[in-house]
Amino acid sequence: MLLRYKRKELFLSNDLNQTQLNNSNLNLDEIDKEKSVLESYPRRIVLELTNDCNLNCVMCGRFSSEFKKTYFDINWLYNLESILPYVEEVTLMGWGEPTVHPKFIDMLKYLNEFNVRKYFCTNGMLLDKLKDSIFKYKADIIAVSLDSAKKSKNNNIRRGSDFDKITNGIRNLKIEQKKRNLDFPYINFVTTIMKDNLYELPDIICLADDLQIEEVKVVYLTAFSDSLKDKTLYNCFDEVKNVFKESLKLSEKLGIDLKLPYIQNEDIAGDKAHKNCYVGWRDLFIGSDGYTRPCMSTSQKFFHISEYNTFNELWNNKEYQKFRKTVNNFNCVNSTMGSNNSTNDCENKDMMPLNCVNCYQSSHCNWNKRTSFIQMDENFAPKWEKI
Repeated sequence: MLLRYKRKELFLSNDLNQTQLNNSNLNLDEIDKEKSVLESYPRRIVLELTNDCNLNCVMCGRFSSEFKKTYFDINWLYNLESILPYVEEVTLMGWGEPTVHPKFIDMLKYLNEFNVRKYFCTNGMLLDKLKDSIFKYKADIIAVSLDSAKKSKNNNIRRGSDFDKITNGIRNLKIEQKKRNLDFPYINFVTTIMKDNLYELPDIICLADDLQIEEVKVVYLTAFSDSLKDKTLYNCFDEVKNVFKESLKLSEKLGIDLKLPYIQNEDIAGDKAHKNCYVGWRDLFIGSDGYTRPCMSTSQKFFHISEYNTFNELWNNKEYQKFRKTVNNFNCVNSTMGSNNSTNDCENKDMMPLNCVNCYQSSHCNWNKRTSFIQMDENFAPKWEKI
């Protein structure tokens, strides 16, 4: 089945209680009404546990900037206890590898006290070590990054990885899942496609079938350095279309869900800066440095999580309110970023944040635009503290 990235939606779940359902309905209503001050709580919390990683992938933007390694303070999670009964999902992901955090298992254990869906993204290198905790503390969804069905190719792209270790870790999880007769974890591959591996997408789908993985999610390479510029699939829409068509046919035959980005020139965003964005209503993102941001794909910092005494003060502070008013203000795009609108036209209006104008966040960016594929500005990522 063909899937698209979730923007307003989250994973469907039959396990939400009435408190969560009420909050979800209110949140969706406030999104539709474009409210800047919310009575609802976020439906998802995204925690970047660290900007550190045990791999050195060729396409990772972490290596386009020098920065000090930071680790999420578990006390920041404890301070969110009052809103966790309302939240549907807690996602552990960001610029680093979440499973290298020394308190990763402690966080799973704590979150298991609440009726939240637990979701983490990983390079898969530590799956075997985490196997018992995944089942003990109910990790509902695991996204495993894999960029080729060939050992040598994957290990060359994802430098430092071990293809056999990753696939064996998945096999062991699936064996244990079947032994325990459980319906979790739901596992998907996340594959970054570029010129080097575009034509291997059908092989990755076959590997997912062999490993009994439910879904393959495809993301385009975004280049953060000159060395990767020529590897992106910008202006390769005919080739991409053919591979996507073949892959979709294969996935339907094998019963694998295939989540695809829009093909260039076919994105529903048309000529807008990005697709309508809802992260400022739906998600609370906290970086490993403790700063809240709209999402992981922007350098725009709001404030440090320790600055507010109550969650309502945090969730409706002036930074969040301004973001909700401006993120989808397509009539007021900064003229320096290539908009046809002049600064004078928007003199008394709220301008869209510059990071959002050139959004490359996979769910919300406009894949008709060059900047979704090619970003050479080192401000692409959080303004981490330098070494």
